[in-house]
Amino acid sequence: MLQNSSIVAFLFLLVVVTWICGQLIVDNKDLHFPIMIKTSTTCQTSAISNKSALIIFTPSKKTAKLLTQNLCNDNVVAKQYGSVIGYWGYRTADSVEFVGKGIADLILAKNNIMAAFKAESTYNYQPVVGFSDYTAFFISSKEKPRITKQYFLDKRIGLLDYPTSRSGHILPKQTFKELDINLANLKITYASSHNELRDLLANGEVDIIASFWKQSDAERFSKNYITPLSSNISGTHWYLKMQQNNTDLLCAVQSHLLNMSKDQTLHYYQKVKPYWDCGAGSASFIGELKDE
Repeated sequence: MLQNSSIVAFLFLLVVVTWICGQLIVDNKDLHFPIMIKTSTTCQTSAISNKSALIIFTPSKKTAKLLTQNLCNDNVVAKQYGSVIGYWGYRTADSVEFVGKGIADLILAKNNIMAAFKAESTYNYQPVVGFSDYTAFFISSKEKPRITKQYFLDKRIGLLDYPTSRSGHILPKQTFKELDINLANLKITYASSHNELRDLLANGEVDIIASFWKQSDAERFSKNYITPLSSNISGTHWYLKMQQNNTDLLCAVQSHLLNMSKDQTLHYYQKVKPYWDCGAGSASFIGELKDE
């Protein structure tokens, strides 16, 4: 019995000594774990002593980086924040996380997601600028799509792998349901973006896709071969959390968003519309401006 106790004590002592030696050899400061996927960018305003951060979220990495830097250089932002953090995420779950918990001060989101979480009433998110309503289409490369059950059953169909996308996911599946088509009987290929859908169609990997129509599509496809799914689909909007009546920040943000829209390559994103009149040193809600 005594011998067994001695063995246990010896093994315990050996473990302790090994751990101490390990701590002496390895400096914790030298341990660095690489970030596998970078999904944020941060910059410092001129108010280096201010610990407050303005948080942005958008599905676009390019937009997040550009807007973050622009706001860091803004005098109004520097009077209120010491830094700006821009996050981006391509999945629906990413938008849901930021909207549902009210994490972002400024966020680009679809109104159906904002409505689902009652974000405007819960966190007082106010629309700053919005993009125009649009129409969803079935697009083919060789014929005009027909909205019939028989037509879709022998077609290879490309859809968007985002459950909240109205043009690329919700509306086409709604159409199939109305036609009494079981999705299991369809040959569906899911894509991660609208551009990937277009590549699938152009390369002959699918026969038809569900998406919106943009001007550059005429270079790859015929406008005679599109069939509307639904019109007047609400576009995305930039929302600012207005838990205080912070109209200076609102007008500064709106100004940057309007200026950034001029450099967008897609015509759709160039037609951004403001919700606020920031003239004469004040801000008043005017609703979404209409096209002239």
